[in-house]
Amino acid sequence: MARTQTTNLPTGEGLTFEKVWAALQETDRIVKENARIIGDLGNRFGELAEHLVAPNIREKFNELGFHFNETATDKKFADPETHKVIAEVDVFLENGDIAMAVEVKAKPKTGDVDDHVQRMETIRRYADKKNDKRRFQGAIAAAILGDGVRRYILQNGFYVIEQTGDTVKITIPKNFKARDW
Repeated sequence: MARTQTTNLPTGEGLTFEKVWAALQETDRIVKENARIIGDLGNRFGELAEHLVAPNIREKFNELGFHFNETATDKKFADPETHKVIAEVDVFLENGDIAMAVEVKAKPKTGDVDDHVQRMETIRRYADKKNDKRRFQGAIAAAILGDGVRRYILQNGFYVIEQTGDTVKITIPKNFKARDW
């Protein structure tokens, strides 16, 4: 059975500019409210992906010989002069020689990869200002990942971290060379 919805939108009888304007404003309010709700759901799904992926990342990289001894989530980098946040990283792993910035996405797109390249360049500039000579590398973790995006991530020199059940796997193809920043 079809559901009908009644609205307070004006009918053709006595239609005035004021009535049309009021209807447009109400429509605008509804659209904005729904966009906020959808955005909140997307953020929650992203947070869920972070909580599923983050706990296992350091262990998996250490199995590959990285020996990370520090892990931070939601790491913020602030300009030393203005104190303005210039970059944020979902998971940041580090030791004395290397730091790994991991971006976590539920279902990354190529634009997310491009954004992470920019983020890595910002972090490198930040490190240079602090005289931090460590190598910086990056990774993108995903709950859902298509083959084309996986290839694009690897082409940009990032490690690929994929959720598998209650853990993660790190994809390192035979001829892969991680990019250093």
